[in-house]
Amino acid sequence: MPDKDVEQTDERGHIPGPWWADLGTWGAVTLIVFGGLAAAWVFFRLPGTPEEPASGYYGASKVIAIGLVTVGCTLLGRRRTRGAAVEETKNGNAPDATGR
Repeated sequence: MPDKDVEQTDERGHIPGPWWADLGTWGAVTLIVFGGLAAAWVFFRLPGTPEEPASGYYGASKVIAIGLVTVGCTLLGRRRTRGAAVEETKNGNAPDATGR
């Protein structure tokens, strides 16, 4: 019986992650737009809309939420990286013109 605390890797040595982990900013924005379109689809009761509209809105809201969290994390990571670079230049640890 495998331990639950051991990370499982696939045959290439990669740790499996969620499908949205590598979307980036534009992928997240696409998810938000797609979720909004799905909510409008349910609102106008176009073909393929579930019998109970609440389930359609629930699915659309999950897609929008994943997009919002992903874009937030991506932008926050960029801000932290930029802040670390600014701190590095203030401390004089930045490379000079020769790249040293």
